[in-house]
Amino acid sequence: MKVAAYAKTFGNNIRRQRVERKLTQERLAEICDLCLRYVQELEGGVKTPSLETLLRLRKALKCEWDNLLAKL
Repeated sequence: MKVAAYAKTFGNNIRRQRVERKLTQERLAEICDLCLRYVQELEGGVKTPSLETLLRLRKALKCEWDNLLAKL
């Protein structure tokens, strides 16, 4: 799988976890101390997160690694 495909799959995983928890992109960005645009780009598969961002997302979404990294 190419990097772009991984990024898109990861973005879908973030979106799914966020929606399940009834969070908006704005709220997730606030909780993670990230820019709204960056969260949008992550979910859209445009950007790939750093390890620090992965940790912030996991903590904010209160989910297991398997849920964030599913199908990668």
